Amino acid sequence: MNPNSINITTNKTNMMDSTAGGRGFLFLELRLVEVLLAVIVFVVIHSLRQKKRQGLPVWPVVGMLPSLLVGLRRNIYEWITEVLCRRSGTFRFKGPDFSNLNCIVTSDPRNLEHLLKGKFSNFPKGGYFRSTVRDLLGDGIFNADDERWQRQRKTASVEFHSTNFRQHTTESLLELVHSRLLPVLEDAVDNSTAIDLQDILLRLTFDNICMIAFGVDPGCLRPGLPEIPFARAFEDATEATVLRFVTPTWIWTAMRWLNLGSEKRLRDSVKVVDHFADQVIKTRKKELLEKLDINDDEEREHKCNNNNKNDTKKESSDLLTVFMRLRDEKGKPFSEKFLRDICVNFILAGRDTSSVALSWFFWLLDKHPEVEERILKEVCRMIAERKDEGGGAKRGVNKDVIFKAEEVKRMEYLQAAISEALRLYPSVPVDHKQVVEDDIFPDGTVLKKGTKVIYAIYAMGRMEAIWGKDCREYRPERWLRDGRFVSESAYKFTAFNGGPRLCLGKEFAYYQMKFAAATILYGYHVKVVKDHPVVPKLALTMYMKYGLKVNLIRRDDYELQQYF
Repeated sequence: MNPNSINITTNKTNMMDSTAGGRGFLFLELRLVEVLLAVIVFVVIHSLRQKKRQGLPVWPVVGMLPSLLVGLRRNIYEWITEVLCRRSGTFRFKGPDFSNLNCIVTSDPRNLEHLLKGKFSNFPKGGYFRSTVRDLLGDGIFNADDERWQRQRKTASVEFHSTNFRQHTTESLLELVHSRLLPVLEDAVDNSTAIDLQDILLRLTFDNICMIAFGVDPGCLRPGLPEIPFARAFEDATEATVLRFVTPTWIWTAMRWLNLGSEKRLRDSVKVVDHFADQVIKTRKKELLEKLDINDDEEREHKCNNNNKNDTKKESSDLLTVFMRLRDEKGKPFSEKFLRDICVNFILAGRDTSSVALSWFFWLLDKHPEVEERILKEVCRMIAERKDEGGGAKRGVNKDVIFKAEEVKRMEYLQAAISEALRLYPSVPVDHKQVVEDDIFPDGTVLKKGTKVIYAIYAMGRMEAIWGKDCREYRPERWLRDGRFVSESAYKFTAFNGGPRLCLGKEFAYYQMKFAAATILYGYHVKVVKDHPVVPKLALTMYMKYGLKVNLIRRDDYELQQYF
């Protein structure tokens, strides 16, 4: 046989074997791809099926995190509302296996009454919340539990209900509105310039809370609107703090250790906040020391004359001074760190909540001129009823009209309009609790020890089961019965919290908002700049992300006359 023929045959055989092997390998690859695709399709279908049963798709390893990321890119509060509406008011969020994002989210009034009142002791803020916000809020009243919280609340409650404090808050607000706010607004009108009303209201409430709570006047609201480093730092700090709640703990802890991203911004912002608080504390301590000898002399003189009538007038009536005079459980003065926490927490309570609520209120009025007209009629009626002032002879001159405390309290429709704004845009859109012992919500949701519970206040205002089919409409009339304002249950309308943690400053907050709103509306039309974007910002309180740009138009006497 020819050797060449053998080689050719051998080569052909090798080629056939190689081709067959290649085809076999290709076939195996195709099978693997098919299996992989089948697994992916199965996982996708299975995860998507969970949406019907649990409210959101549940993916392997990462749980519901992809849906949360989508929500964060949109309006997170609307996203939560949509899920709660699908789940009849309560759903269980399942985070990644490697995180502690698992929680129960609810907007059911029965559940809120259970955790805020009925089983209050079983639902503290909890260790997770305290550790997450401690860098900003420390151990202040918003972040405290048990005895520490009780002592702060009791002390603040006594002061809030004192005659001196009430008088001081009313007088300081009147001065701020008429001596500072109105000149700033007049300047904007005279120069035909748009202003950021949210920024101006934040300045107003910041000066107000500093005056009544700490006895200092930062002068934030004045012509020229000077840059206040604290204001920007505080807002950045609250935003960075909230981001921790939607980030696995190990990630933000690592970022804090490496001083990166939002954690770097938080650290830098807290330094500015701490500096401001330290300056406030040092100023008050210095003033108290300087007055100590004088007060001793006055006390001896009063004892000699048996006349102590003016003691209360000489006593400081601010919260910080009250806490400075107290002693801790060991009989020692409170540390500067604790006093710093008091300052920061009451700034959060007194600055952000009222100003943010008023910003949304004015935005809603721009969309509902009929509500503005009814408020103006009510305000003008109060002036017309002033018998001792000749029926409001100066009714057309805005700066000369100062609303009396009893008049502000009688503005029923205005309170309804503000409450309706708070229903739809609560200053604190969500809040947090943690389960101490196993429990069951009234709606049947099982709660295991350590479970985190989020109650969605923003979503509650948009639930048909709570407010009816017109729940998304701005309708102040829902708060009125025979023309009188009637409040709702704190577990249906939770803008001021409820139970033992019901907001101590609720009454003053309403007065502050009504006084400022009535004064502004009596003097000006407030028109939102066309196409100005208005969306909520992710923060502890619901700032408008881009502020509220408005143009002011001065009302004239002829226009006001028609309402008398």
